[in-house]
Amino acid sequence: MKKTSTRLADGRELIYYDLRDDTVRDAVDRRPLDRTVTSSEVRHDVLLGDSVAIASHRQGRTYHPPADQCPLCPSEGDRLSEIPDSSYDAVVFENRFPSLAGDSGRCEVVCFTSDHNASFADLTEEQARLVLDAWTDRTSELSSLPSVEQVFCFENRGAEIGVTLGHPHGQIYAYPFTTPRTALMLRSAAAHKDATGGENLFDAVLERELADERVVLESEHWVAFVPYAAHWPYEVHLYPRRRVPDLLALDEEARSEFPKVYLELLRRFDRIFGDGEPPTPYIAAWHQAPFGALEDFEGVVRDDFALHLELFTIRRTSGKLKFLAGSESGMSVFINDVPPERAAQRLREVAS
Repeated sequence: MKKTSTRLADGRELIYYDLRDDTVRDAVDRRPLDRTVTSSEVRHDVLLGDSVAIASHRQGRTYHPPADQCPLCPSEGDRLSEIPDSSYDAVVFENRFPSLAGDSGRCEVVCFTSDHNASFADLTEEQARLVLDAWTDRTSELSSLPSVEQVFCFENRGAEIGVTLGHPHGQIYAYPFTTPRTALMLRSAAAHKDATGGENLFDAVLERELADERVVLESEHWVAFVPYAAHWPYEVHLYPRRRVPDLLALDEEARSEFPKVYLELLRRFDRIFGDGEPPTPYIAAWHQAPFGALEDFEGVVRDDFALHLELFTIRRTSGKLKFLAGSESGMSVFINDVPPERAAQRLREVAS
């Protein structure tokens, strides 16, 4: 992998990740852009104990542009985009309309391929490995920023999810706090460790799932399963067999095997609802241990956390979506219409 860092016309950082070491990236952003001005602010909710990002400048972000005006495609001729060069393998750049900025963190966009009509599932294993390396590199760089406590790499796919740009891409959020979902996991891990005399909760979960009927696929270094208490109609958790706290700690064997396993998982997601259906909308979310102190989670250290990816769709059946209505949105109590065992069975049935 070759990494080349440059700056866009408004001062934002852009980084090319190339498969070839001899690739030269010297294209200049020719757009007449003013310096980016953001108004991101993080406010603490004293009742719930969580945080909310207030980012009013995002109201003016690009919204469903036609394909020939996509800001994530390479620049070509007079059509100038966020990527100055005429081609690329993978690119990461600072979001022009970030939810978090400055002392409130940082938001980046990850373009998986220059092919506007592709999806992550269409990538080759070599391309998927390059994206994994980019995620890892950005996790390393962002975690070193003084304002950052947790790094979150994710992909939103599909208009049903709320995606406003059709080009295959994901995002990275660098939060100045430990996210509420991670905090819940850490508290559960601390309680389990205390109650069992030191047993790791993530190890116990993985052991239980391996012994049950919800495993979707497994390899030498990875296991994918539908969790016992899945919140979403089709939800899969992907764990490395060797527990590590973050992407940085994955060994080379797990890194090498990841593309094959993950691409197969994504391709199965596209076949859940049968031929003729539109691509399955999904969210793919990497869960990594916070890089900040863990004083609020007594008895737990970073190595107690288990890196894993959660992949889920909001489509519950053909042509129907799972909406977060009263119970889910009002009380955070999910009601799942698809039994996890049935979801796992279906995902095994659609193996390529």
